[in-house]
Amino acid sequence: MTTYAVVGGGWRSEFYIRLGQLMPEKFELLGAVVRNPERAATLQADYGTSIFESVTGLLQFGRPDFVIIAVSWEANPELVEEFVAAGIPVLCETPPAPDADGLRALWKSVGASELVQVAEQYLRLPGHSARLSAIKNGAIGIPTSVEVSSTHGYHAISIMRGFLGAGFEPTRISTQTFVSSLIDPLARDGWNKDLAPKPRTTTIATLDFGLEKSGIYNFVENQWHNQLRHRRIVIRGSAGEIVDNQVIALRDGPAIVESELRRYQLGFDLNLDGFDTEHISLNGEVIYKNPFIGLRLMDEEIAIATVMVQMADWVAGVGFAPYPLREACQDHLISLAIDESGRSRRPIETGREIWAK
Repeated sequence: MTTYAVVGGGWRSEFYIRLGQLMPEKFELLGAVVRNPERAATLQADYGTSIFESVTGLLQFGRPDFVIIAVSWEANPELVEEFVAAGIPVLCETPPAPDADGLRALWKSVGASELVQVAEQYLRLPGHSARLSAIKNGAIGIPTSVEVSSTHGYHAISIMRGFLGAGFEPTRISTQTFVSSLIDPLARDGWNKDLAPKPRTTTIATLDFGLEKSGIYNFVENQWHNQLRHRRIVIRGSAGEIVDNQVIALRDGPAIVESELRRYQLGFDLNLDGFDTEHISLNGEVIYKNPFIGLRLMDEEIAIATVMVQMADWVAGVGFAPYPLREACQDHLISLAIDESGRSRRPIETGREIWAK
């Protein structure tokens, strides 16, 4: 049994509270640090969790095996430092600091402790997990470039770097932005009443990670929720490519073969096993299994729950580090450079930073 605590009372904090309660054999929630009285009352009523007004109050009550920090960018570094000073492992939300100077200062303060992981969940989404498995199995040879058009900033960079196996080399970024009209049917809270087209910015950047690895970043404002824009992922390799769920590759023969990442979904038609993702296969072989069958989780919840379990295993000394602080610092550094290049209309090159291995 792993004990944990949550700091923050926002939308993201509820994921960690709810998912922990769905896995009582794995997790025990000691409580949540929430300073907003209204949110504190809501969380206590909805989940029955203990609420603390301060970190001091939490630590006087008990010492969790790890803590999840889900607060604003600006507030995160100070809280991370407070828990690291107490010797408690931290899983913090992305990004770990608001700007490049903040990233460097945070690393100087806590980097050597090796106690800080970051809750970057995107590569734990079932589809991306299956693609990563296919790449590691050599499905398209050596991965050389990734195009992401689905999510923003540091999340997109983590996807690129993860598929490419990119490290901490200097990265050259060139960004352009374009404004055009688009209807936004959906937001986080549901359907919009106003369906008139509004100006929306598209950001397109090319990234040279060095060592023959590159990326294309393409993001439209509110693309997370706007179902009028397809999500696209293109992963090119020396022996083929993956486009969304389609795979084309060179095989012995020689022959060009096409295949598909196929998701097996429970609960359709006369399948009475509950609505759930079971697995994803490629060429008739299962390359991803849902570790939470029976909980009926959506993909985002599967990804977050996976990070939580990996964190618990890591602090127990029986698993690998889910996403070390140095990786998240590199992701956000490059994301900041995309924004800077877009504002300045000139290429930006990141250097080799203090967190680089």
